[in-house]
Amino acid sequence: MNLAMVVHGPEAFDAGDVRRLIGLLSPRQVLVAGVMARTAAEESGLPVVCTGERPSVVLGALVAPACLVNRGKTPESGRIFGELVSARLSGLIQIECSSDTVYCWNHGDAALAEDIARRTGYTLRCAESSGARRAGMREIRGCIRGEAVFVNGIVVGTATAETVVLAGGGGSLRAISGLEPKPHGFEKLLRTGAPDIGTAWCKSGMVRCTPPRQGRRTVRGGRVAVIDHCGHTLYDGIDEDVCGVLAVGDDTTAICGHICSHAGVPVFGVVDGDADGIVAPGFAPGSVVVEVLDGRDDDIGREVAEGRDLLADCWEEWVEETLRSLAGRVRIVLDLREE
Repeated sequence: MNLAMVVHGPEAFDAGDVRRLIGLLSPRQVLVAGVMARTAAEESGLPVVCTGERPSVVLGALVAPACLVNRGKTPESGRIFGELVSARLSGLIQIECSSDTVYCWNHGDAALAEDIARRTGYTLRCAESSGARRAGMREIRGCIRGEAVFVNGIVVGTATAETVVLAGGGGSLRAISGLEPKPHGFEKLLRTGAPDIGTAWCKSGMVRCTPPRQGRRTVRGGRVAVIDHCGHTLYDGIDEDVCGVLAVGDDTTAICGHICSHAGVPVFGVVDGDADGIVAPGFAPGSVVVEVLDGRDDDIGREVAEGRDLLADCWEEWVEETLRSLAGRVRIVLDLREE
């Protein structure tokens, strides 16, 4: 078909959709969008190219024919995601694996959509996206009550309705409806300035439900990468010279542990006990997580990042020295150091 497939999210890899579609469609290339999708893609061993871009950006840069592959947490959330992506493009073919549907959005390539539907056995549907957004407002649709809501990788609260409405402007960000706010989350998000709510990365639900696969550790000494409350930026900070990661924040530690588990990179996590359960747990051997006894993880994490040498001859020795420097102020809640 000479088709390029852009895969969003880890679910399509974890459920086996991507492997099946490669067999059915024989695409010329498979591109991966999203942080946890990259982790799942690398674990799958499939011949793919990982990008750090949004699906709409990747699709917009491709020469047709191309399609989006997604598996939403529900068929409705999958459709909503396709509608959001299609609003940024002139036409879109979406393979939504949660409902076995091929969507032809906004008068996209109907012949291509029909061919994909025929080869996969999926139902073909034509649809239109409104693309309309209120200035300074953002709707996060397809939420499930009780699940975490993210803005630029930081949890800002818990959904209380199917649609969460946020408003930004004037250097602030606030919840309008559908959200039980997490004040510390908003504080962390605004620490580096208010995001443009119109272009911010917003989502709800778990980042990945499948536990990570353990990878082999190759580096014992080197640079300690610091990831502070922005776990989705982890891949930007990990190079071959990284021997471990200092992760600050409960959810950041969980995400870093999950991603680094596959890479075999240990994590030293600093948490204060407000985790949102956004990812299936997993840590590489050599990892240690400490909980702050008094105060917040921000302060202890900043102290370690600024006060400790981030070039380590040996990861184990760096961890031991760091624990000694924090004695009496933290307790170990996870210890995967080798005996």
